[in-house]
Amino acid sequence: MRLEKYNHPVLFYGGAVGFPWVCWFIAAWLSRQWEGNPSLMAWGSVLGLLGLCGPAGVAMALILPDREMRRELFSQIFNFKGIRPVFRVFSFAIFPVNIVSAQAISLLFGYSASQFKIVEHISFSAGVPSIGIIPAWFLIAAAPVLEEFGWHTYGIHCVRRRFNLLLTCVIFGTIWGVWHAPLGFIKGTYQEAVAETGIIYSINFMASLVPYLIMDNWLYYKTNRNMLLEILFHFEANFFNEIFKTRPDSKIIQTVLLLIFSIIIICKEKKFFFSRSHEEIFR
Repeated sequence: MRLEKYNHPVLFYGGAVGFPWVCWFIAAWLSRQWEGNPSLMAWGSVLGLLGLCGPAGVAMALILPDREMRRELFSQIFNFKGIRPVFRVFSFAIFPVNIVSAQAISLLFGYSASQFKIVEHISFSAGVPSIGIIPAWFLIAAAPVLEEFGWHTYGIHCVRRRFNLLLTCVIFGTIWGVWHAPLGFIKGTYQEAVAETGIIYSINFMASLVPYLIMDNWLYYKTNRNMLLEILFHFEANFFNEIFKTRPDSKIIQTVLLLIFSIIIICKEKKFFFSRSHEEIFR
């Protein structure tokens, strides 16, 4: 794989962030008007879904015309060679362990064990808009696919070609947080619920993206950029943050645990995260 091919960061991120922002800010306005108006609700729902498709659409427009990049994309989807069992276990286990551990620690601070109860109805998913007529269960399943085929087929590579992996995670986490921002204005989204809870919880959501991406990209490059495991990892992050009645302060504990684990990974993989060379992660 040649990173030099991924050489349009301004074009990619301009489209991947700008297009969803336009869709989502219009959807935010419609969401304040659509009560009792099925037509407005339908248009807002369509715009919400189009915004979610934005990064993947831009990535495919840049990748598919190029034969070598197209071959790389297909190899990412179907290549399971050389993936150690530990990474498969990690992709399945980290988020259920993380959220349950955070809730268990919160009990020491007087929070209720009712957090461990499974919710009766999924109303929204972590970081995914539940807009109008679009069911939350559909978005929980679709969002990881749509996002990963944008961010991890083109977006991450065009940052990595200029910076080491740790700085790439920080830069990408910041951009990804900015991408999510308009969702906070749309009725029914996770971000709106977080914003109404308090500014500290909005900051926590933004801060959690960096340790998440450190683990995420560690898994991604250690599994030869396998997209199916990447989608599974993203899906579990959304799903296990949704199914429990987790208290907002437990989400802060969850972020701290993610940060601790990501620091451990960085300390054990210093060359992997700090080297500017691509040989360590592109084989």
